[in-house]
Amino acid sequence: MITGAVIPCFNEETTIGPLVSQLRRYLDLIVVVDDGSTDNTAFNAEGAGARVLRHDRNCGKGAALKTGLSHLNSLGCEWAVTLDGDGQHDPADLPGLLQCAEYSGALLVIGNRMDNSDAMPWLRRFVNRWMSRKLSQYSAHYLPDTQSGFRFIHLQTWANLPLGAQRFEVESEMLMAFLVAGHSVEFVPIRAIPAARKSRIRPLADSLRWFKWWGQMRRQRGRTQTDVVAASIAKNTSVWARCTFFVYRRRNGETKPKLG
Repeated sequence: MITGAVIPCFNEETTIGPLVSQLRRYLDLIVVVDDGSTDNTAFNAEGAGARVLRHDRNCGKGAALKTGLSHLNSLGCEWAVTLDGDGQHDPADLPGLLQCAEYSGALLVIGNRMDNSDAMPWLRRFVNRWMSRKLSQYSAHYLPDTQSGFRFIHLQTWANLPLGAQRFEVESEMLMAFLVAGHSVEFVPIRAIPAARKSRIRPLADSLRWFKWWGQMRRQRGRTQTDVVAASIAKNTSVWARCTFFVYRRRNGETKPKLG
């Protein structure tokens, strides 16, 4: 499989060079999207061997990912790895994601930090678990780390999805788009490394943006939570799944589920 990497960056001059150097042990094609940085991010990334694409201004993580993934797709790459540029993802975990995709057939594989989350700031850990629980309930899938940016993505599948998030809500949007379209998603345990700098996630503003995306997503899909569960059950006829679905419907005052 032809694979490249995309690293969205904004003022990551301290970490981007070492990250690219480590990643080149596994991949030759590494694209760094400099999202309007005012420091030496682009210079250091190029010096380490990355191909750099630049935004004139800061457009957001979602926009940077779209630029990088679209570039790899135009080059004919089949798959893409995405990592954050702040050093919190260990390239040594990459083979686990690739192997999972090969053996499971999943079109999206996500690195799960939550089994080793002590290195994460407590607020990010709390918000991640809360968001992951909400998305798990909505999709009827167990989604342990919905906010992880360490991913292995099938590019043609990604390119056919209706994605528009520009900032940090992109992780949730991408994951849900794969699931709603019926594509398989898997999670693989990875290390959680403390970031070399303070997180740029703004708890209030980014949470409000996430809730806005959440409401828009539910309206655009035109499907209630029950409908999504029913679609999942139609594809997974295990006794456990049907029993879980039956209990869910009873709790919500519904007694005649339609599975077809």
